[in-house]
Amino acid sequence: MTKLSVNINKIATLRNARGGNLPDVLKCAVDIQRFGAQGITIHPRPDERHIRYDDAVKLKPLITTEFNIEGYPSKEWMDLVLKVKPEQATLVPDPPGVLTSNAGWNTIEHESFLKEIISELKKNKIRTSIFIEPNLKQIANAVKTGTDRIELYTESYAKNFSKNKEEAIKPFVESAKLANKLGLGINAGHDLSLENLNYFYKNIPNLLEVSIGHALISDALYYGLENTVQLYLRQLK
Repeated sequence: MTKLSVNINKIATLRNARGGNLPDVLKCAVDIQRFGAQGITIHPRPDERHIRYDDAVKLKPLITTEFNIEGYPSKEWMDLVLKVKPEQATLVPDPPGVLTSNAGWNTIEHESFLKEIISELKKNKIRTSIFIEPNLKQIANAVKTGTDRIELYTESYAKNFSKNKEEAIKPFVESAKLANKLGLGINAGHDLSLENLNYFYKNIPNLLEVSIGHALISDALYYGLENTVQLYLRQLK
């Protein structure tokens, strides 16, 4: 079974646009779980332009499924994660000012750094995943970092899906086969949508989890949040 973890950053973006607490990020997280999602993902950034660090603390007792905190492992981010202790921490190599995640880790160049961070997280019984591109060398070296899982960065798949879905999925299938062989769990995320999710799901062996935010929250404007969560869950069957 592939879990759906909903990234609620965009809900927080809408709240922050006017101040106050509308929409209520905490209530939305509870509702999304009630609607069937098997996880909640947040990606707090240093400027707190969407999810705030305080949101993470408040969300922890409300998450009854799986809590996944993404982000660049700065001291501040690590302090937050070690305080909150989510079920999963996903390491993303995005610098402070980036608009959205746009690259995977170079696990060869940053092997020692990742190994140190992952060791600290695992000491605290937090499952780890690293954001990575479908590059066989990088995935092979990911094992040396000690990570439990990789999260395949799916932007290139989403971008090329409508042109040639067979070619678009090919590097991800090869990457998944290698990850399975190496004993790495497989997550995926970035630009997955109602259009391209089912084909990805059907072709990636042992896909454990997808993290979806922007497309799902955008679709909810048209279909409603509960119906949208159900529509995405249907793509994973």
